Amino acid sequence: MNVFSQYRGLRREIYILAFGRLVTNLGSMVWPVMTMILSQKLGLSAAQISYYFVGSSILMVPANLIGGRLADKCNKKWIIVICDIVSILCFLVCAFLPLGLITVGIFLVAGLLQSVEYPAYDALFADLSTTRDRERAFSLDYLGANLGLVLSPTIAGLLFKDYLWLSSLISGLSIGLSTLLIALLIRDITPVADTGEEAAYQQKQEGASVLAILKQNPLLLLYTLGVTLYSAAYGQYNFIMPLDMAAVHGDAGAVIFGTVSSLNCITVVLFTPLITRLFSKVRDTGKMLLGRLLVFGGYLVFLLLLGFVLGYYLAMLVFTWGEIFDALSSGPYLSTRIPGSHRGRINGFMFLVHTLVAGAVELLVGRIYDTAGSTMAWTLILGVTAVAGVLTYVLLLLDKRCYPKLY
Repeated sequence: MNVFSQYRGLRREIYILAFGRLVTNLGSMVWPVMTMILSQKLGLSAAQISYYFVGSSILMVPANLIGGRLADKCNKKWIIVICDIVSILCFLVCAFLPLGLITVGIFLVAGLLQSVEYPAYDALFADLSTTRDRERAFSLDYLGANLGLVLSPTIAGLLFKDYLWLSSLISGLSIGLSTLLIALLIRDITPVADTGEEAAYQQKQEGASVLAILKQNPLLLLYTLGVTLYSAAYGQYNFIMPLDMAAVHGDAGAVIFGTVSSLNCITVVLFTPLITRLFSKVRDTGKMLLGRLLVFGGYLVFLLLLGFVLGYYLAMLVFTWGEIFDALSSGPYLSTRIPGSHRGRINGFMFLVHTLVAGAVELLVGRIYDTAGSTMAWTLILGVTAVAGVLTYVLLLLDKRCYPKLY
């Protein structure tokens, strides 16, 4: 069985966007080690690092909201290209400046510009695929993004001690190549004509506000809360895991975390096509629930086996299976239940809710980690993940009643 044959027949522009993600992430070497930059290079505590991440998230809220509105009103391709050009300049400048709070601030500016373009990316993948093809399109995007990340975290870990500046340079050059591909090769971004019964909930409603759309679709609020809690818990693997590894293994923690992160990407590359094919008949709500249960299991394995290096890889394997199921279900779930005219703004609203909830969780986790230790911090993370799973189960039970035409 050729699992890659399922990606045939999509629009040419989707392949270019997915390849652009691959090239960008091939050089994504700063973000995987940002926690260690702040802790080991700049000497910040877990609580101080959490303030940085929460502050960054707060700044990204208006950036994402602006990006969502631009995605619904302007040419999505050029939003991506313009934002990328500014982020490229940020990374290149950081490559030639001494590491300090100024460079960390410039990294943040690059992140803000990438937040502006994210709604355009997501909306473009939805615009260019039919309802029936959407899971395959998002699967290809997710596969390409992680194929690019297979080696970059490990290389970032190896460069971390003496050649961190090179990580910034590689990031800037890789985003530059991706931007060039998108600017030159993507010409047609006209949304596909999707007239089937399954597309009934995606008909454009020009002039309607985001609040009006949410009042028509109250189940989206339950979905938003569930995905927000899940995302808040999911993001902790890039915060608490490296802190734990550094505390237990010292300087070797950066290399270990880099290889564990690479395993995450290798697992995505190997299993995404297989899971997409084998679970194609399972509803998106079912895949979403299974994903959140597996992420809970992965975190539990990490906590129980902390200190045993092989245990980290087992935990990451289970965790990544959960991540794959969630990635294959969340994007298609939302895009098939909201009007095509509001995809960018709804994504912006969801990012706002996510920032408020995830920020509170991040601050609490950082303070608990500093005052009560790793185990208590992980207990909170597991609790948040469990609540997200319960909300997803309720969503599964109610979804058919609210969106019968999708069944």
